[in-house]
Amino acid sequence: MKRNTVTHAYRMGYVFAILSLSLLLLQAGSIRAQSDASVAQESAVQSAAAVDRPCRFPNNCAPALPQIEPEAGAWKPWLLESGRELRELIPAPPATGQTEIGELIQFAQQRDASALDLIRYWDAGSPSYRWNEIALNQIARANLNTPRGARVLALINVAIYDAMIAAWDLKYLHRRVRPSELNPSLGTVLPNPQSPSYPSEHAVAAGAASGVLAYLFPNDAAVFADQAEAAGRSRLLAGVQYPSDVSAGFILGRAVAELVIDRARTDGSNAGFTGPIPTGSCFWRGANPVEPLVGTWRTWVLSSGSELRPGPPPACDSVQMATELAEVKNHPRPIPTTGPTFNNTRAAFFWQGPFVKIWHDILNQKLSEHHLDANPPRAARAYALFNVASYDATVAGWDAKYTYWSVRPTMLDPGIALLFPNPNHPSYPSAHAFVDAPYAAVLAYLFPRDKSLFDAQLNEAGFSRLWAGIHFRSDIEVGFALGRAVAEKAIERVRSDDSR
Repeated sequence: MKRNTVTHAYRMGYVFAILSLSLLLLQAGSIRAQSDASVAQESAVQSAAAVDRPCRFPNNCAPALPQIEPEAGAWKPWLLESGRELRELIPAPPATGQTEIGELIQFAQQRDASALDLIRYWDAGSPSYRWNEIALNQIARANLNTPRGARVLALINVAIYDAMIAAWDLKYLHRRVRPSELNPSLGTVLPNPQSPSYPSEHAVAAGAASGVLAYLFPNDAAVFADQAEAAGRSRLLAGVQYPSDVSAGFILGRAVAELVIDRARTDGSNAGFTGPIPTGSCFWRGANPVEPLVGTWRTWVLSSGSELRPGPPPACDSVQMATELAEVKNHPRPIPTTGPTFNNTRAAFFWQGPFVKIWHDILNQKLSEHHLDANPPRAARAYALFNVASYDATVAGWDAKYTYWSVRPTMLDPGIALLFPNPNHPSYPSAHAFVDAPYAAVLAYLFPRDKSLFDAQLNEAGFSRLWAGIHFRSDIEVGFALGRAVAEKAIERVRSDDSR
């Protein structure tokens, strides 16, 4: 019943309300003449679009739960022109879901312990969560260096985010009800997400991430395809989506993956370094330096790797350098360590480990604490911003490293004791500082209440390199400034992405 009819009923009083109720009863008798499937589908459509239906007398309906980001399809993607760009690629969902309900009943009969474990595995966190975990593990297995790992994470998360925005555009275009809303006799393992069913958000993320991973690690393409299939199958076993939701999600995710891969093929990361390496007492010394051309790779928010290039490091024969060198040399590093040296030595070894994963663990925790793991578009936005900012800062930092070819502390004073060997690239600025600073800045933007926590983590991560003996103070401080400047450009970009 229309909103103006309801209002008029209130105005005309009790008599007219009785007449309205009688009319509804007549309508109900007509509806009962329809098929049971049509009744269920119409009821579910009204429930999904509850914002358009007044839940007050004489329309009795339970208050609808808030829908998940109904405007997310209009958010600004990173690579797509808009969330509508791929609409023509994905057909409308089937007009009736009864045939697919039969398939889901068969899936329900397969819910053994293994199936339930599969459902739980892929339902943990947002659809982005498992694919970031898979990517981080793949980076570790392949022993990728910092720039290569940052590139992997940026590409995957841009693909997932853009695919998720396109999926949300389609969800609220078609407003397909969830299977158990169409047929309440269908039991589900999980509660229905508060969003339309078509296409599947888990299949979208799986198609996007597995496609990009297969391009980056072609020898494991079959593994990623199997993982994607398992992600989609988990939603069918759970009873929360139709087979056509999953199929459409795969198609959409893979289409976005192809666009990301096309960009990756021309990002400059395949170029090989042929030299020269500068010589002299104030320059870095070594062979096969790590990725000297990263500073030329294509960026997302910077115009180029050199856009924010810092000024040169202190001259190696300057008073400032002598002071900084003494600070590094005089920092105590006894092994085994006890008492006042323990905390700094512990931090040095802690951050020497998989520090990128440490920051992702912090992001995952905060997404969970703020219940954003149940909000696929907003979680995907966080992962994409997090990794785009750090990738661009990595490109900018590497540009500076190989512009100045700055010497490491032990190259000026071999008597400095190290906790572990020098990384095989120039000292200025510190990679831990310019890679980690964007992580902390993006976290503070997303979760401002915990800014002091993120700043403390950053400070420890950055200065752990001085405590280890492998960086000067100026390496770290300039790295912090560079990373924060890149992060601010990335954050400024998403402030206008229409997500608020």
